[in-house]
Amino acid sequence: MPYKSRWRVDVHDTHLASILLISPTAPLSKTDRCSLDAERLDTHYSTTHDLRLWSQRFAAGLRKSGLRPGDRVLMFPGDDLFFPVVFMGIIMAGGIFTGANPMSVPRELAYQLEDSGATYIICARASLDTAIEAARLVDLSRDKACCYWSELVASPEEGEGFAWDELSTPELADQTLALNYSSATLALNTPIYIMPKFNFIQMLGYTQKYRITDYVVVPPIVVALAKHPAVKKFDLSSVEDIGCGAAPLGKKVSEQLQALWPPGKVNIRQGYGMTETTCSMVNWDPREKGFSAAVGELNANCEAKIMAEDGVTELLERNQRGELWLRGQNVMKGYWRNPEATKATKTEDGWLKTGDVAFVDDHGKFYVVDRLKELIKVKGNQVAPAELEALLLEHPAIADAAVIGITTDNDEGPRAYVVLKPGQVASAKDIVQFIEGKVSPIKRITGKILRKMLREQAQKELKQGTTAKL
Repeated sequence: MPYKSRWRVDVHDTHLASILLISPTAPLSKTDRCSLDAERLDTHYSTTHDLRLWSQRFAAGLRKSGLRPGDRVLMFPGDDLFFPVVFMGIIMAGGIFTGANPMSVPRELAYQLEDSGATYIICARASLDTAIEAARLVDLSRDKACCYWSELVASPEEGEGFAWDELSTPELADQTLALNYSSATLALNTPIYIMPKFNFIQMLGYTQKYRITDYVVVPPIVVALAKHPAVKKFDLSSVEDIGCGAAPLGKKVSEQLQALWPPGKVNIRQGYGMTETTCSMVNWDPREKGFSAAVGELNANCEAKIMAEDGVTELLERNQRGELWLRGQNVMKGYWRNPEATKATKTEDGWLKTGDVAFVDDHGKFYVVDRLKELIKVKGNQVAPAELEALLLEHPAIADAAVIGITTDNDEGPRAYVVLKPGQVASAKDIVQFIEGKVSPIKRITGKILRKMLREQAQKELKQGTTAKL
């Protein structure tokens, strides 16, 4: 029998804007700040009233510019105070939001534009050149591309008169609730401090200055907190809760982080989810203390089962390792324009094959311990080896290539192995330079040829009676 969440929550079939902002006209606070620019919080902040009005103005502006319900809008942002405005404005206007990594290069951005069918691209000013080049590559008209969000904002009067459409069918509603999900900060009147660009030392300084209580981070930041010598120079005593996701967090580094505070002072918790599950699927009861290796238990309205290697047999005993399958109304309908991938990943009765190896302990807590899929997680970002392999094969000297993930200091990075064409010469430096201009930094291959390691590998093969050559 599948594992089921111990919570069942009825979620009303209503628009997200209505859940967070009540209605287009209901009174909202004009004084309580819900988000602040950490660098300029005296002048750059928003209240819930501001958030709704600016979102309505952006939605009205999108409609005036020709956006129709169902149109895709690609946002290519940095961390910005107005990111929530753009997101809410898009869905208020009936558009479909698709987001791009702010580190994307034109080639990557152009692929996403074409694949998603986006008719608008919204970017930060610093990313304008990248967005313009991506739009040119896919022949996206200039009047629908590269608009900084403020260029589409309607007047305050038009915004106040804009009303979003409520959902009309249950199929359109989000039926899953994460008990401690970040959007709850709006409902709980808890301010979020936003850093326009991440800087670790600045983060420590803001924590001390603003008495930050909660972190939501990825493992590389946890590693920095646990090991960076500058941490001891700042007062982090206000921190109470650290949530970590996007990639597994090692037990050792978690314990090193815990040691920064008195025992029991800070609650460090991992969660688990995927893009395919609308982010969150497994998390912690806010009333419980997390412990290093577990990722918590199923969110409300969600199910899971642990499957044997054959993909048919369900493992029913606790502490048995197998592939984690998930089901819930927050699981995706499928991959966009890719029915084959959808069929391979999702069963007809709604189970999502995660590709992650997990087990459930005697207390119902989930542990994710390995990965079956070949995706590489670099600082919490997904990197597909096949994409890098295809790019390497564009190099005129390369006949074949394979890319794997290697783990160092609680993070992964891509490493490439290549076979050169007969008579061709290319150094590792040449290949790295070839890759650099075509992919974002997280996908760049780093490192050097370790000749000592290759010699040792060759000796091992000879002892085993095998031979190999490039």
